[in-house]
Amino acid sequence: MDRTKKWSYILTLVLVVIGYFFLTTLISNGVISRYQSTVMIFICINIILAVSLNITVGCLGQITIGHAGFMSIGAYAAALFAKTGLLDGLPGYLVALILGGIVAGIVGIIIGIPALRLNGDYLAIITLAFGEIIRVLIEYFNFTGGAQGLRGIPRFNKFGIIYIVMVICVMMMFSLMTSRHGRAILAIRDDEIASGASGINTTYYKTFAFTVSAVFAGIAGGIYAHNLGILGARQFDFNYSINILVMVVLGGMGSFTGSILSAIVLTILPEALREFSDYRMIVYSLLLILTMIFRPTGLLGRKEFRISKFVERFITRRGTTNEK
Repeated sequence: MDRTKKWSYILTLVLVVIGYFFLTTLISNGVISRYQSTVMIFICINIILAVSLNITVGCLGQITIGHAGFMSIGAYAAALFAKTGLLDGLPGYLVALILGGIVAGIVGIIIGIPALRLNGDYLAIITLAFGEIIRVLIEYFNFTGGAQGLRGIPRFNKFGIIYIVMVICVMMMFSLMTSRHGRAILAIRDDEIASGASGINTTYYKTFAFTVSAVFAGIAGGIYAHNLGILGARQFDFNYSINILVMVVLGGMGSFTGSILSAIVLTILPEALREFSDYRMIVYSLLLILTMIFRPTGLLGRKEFRISKFVERFITRRGTTNEK
């Protein structure tokens, strides 16, 4: 590992730790209200959802409109495990999140193998149908609470823990996409025929990316379930999938930092405009339209905000100063 990369990792870790202590201190001292901390939890959930969807949409180049379906599977799997009472407290919470991710990943494999044989609009239609099928099945079975919803889920809404889970999830996804597996997925996005001809197993990596995306959507669903304590199938409808997709497109397809930024903005913006309830969605829609007109590639396009650039400039200037 070169010096620039080493120091950029250290600086990133320091900023994440500072953010953790800063936000948790404000919450514990009452500077941030309970409502505001709830919005911050939803920001963490949406960051995981947007970044995970970006693996499929931005990095793999396949449009899917059923991400809320995987989120609902993870949410119900985590909630049903939590209701058994086998594990309580933080260990039970973490096991429930992992279980939700595993179940969503298994369903992702089952759906991905046949669905990823298609591309473009056809894949979008299949994933849309999948999301609606999951919603109908949730309302049909009694063990999921049916149309009345699932109640009595043990609540867990400690922002500090959720913040750490979010950071770990984003770190794992970023590490994956900067590895050789990630480079193979990016190669498929750029040219699937050429990547297949060069020896990349396109079917495997397309399914792999789709499954990883589903796993982290399931983890986000588990956080969502424990935060609310009640679930209903209509919470994971078509509109929720579209909202997640908008976050990815607005931030820039292929940019993880863009997805994080847009998830923060598009979670705070509707809440900030809540006082103008009659015009809230109009303003929200206009901002999105203007962004797409003047910045069609999204806020960051395919670029990432890298601390390594600032570290490299600092090291270069320091070396120049020492030479003088």
